Amino acid sequence: MRREAGFQLDAVQRGGMPSDFKPMLNIGAGAYEIRLHIKGEWRIIYVAKITNVIYVLHAFQKKTQKTRRKDIELAIRRFRQIGD
Repeated sequence: MRREAGFQLDAVQRGGMPSDFKPMLNIGAGAYEIRLHIKGEWRIIYVAKITNVIYVLHAFQKKTQKTRRKDIELAIRRFRQIGD
């Protein structure tokens, strides 16, 4: 999972898009969720603020269909810390 996460984040840093992602508008403008399906369900919430720089706000394993509110709130707090 870590290796695939690294490949996906590298693609984003080089200006590409991950193979499976969705925008996370409830977290903030420019926030996205990378979805990994390796030995379970994993998510990486990130924001690309500056060319060639990405901020990983939160990475976690999903154990239910819906993303826990606790995970969303943590990503929102971290998004606010890096500024708009």
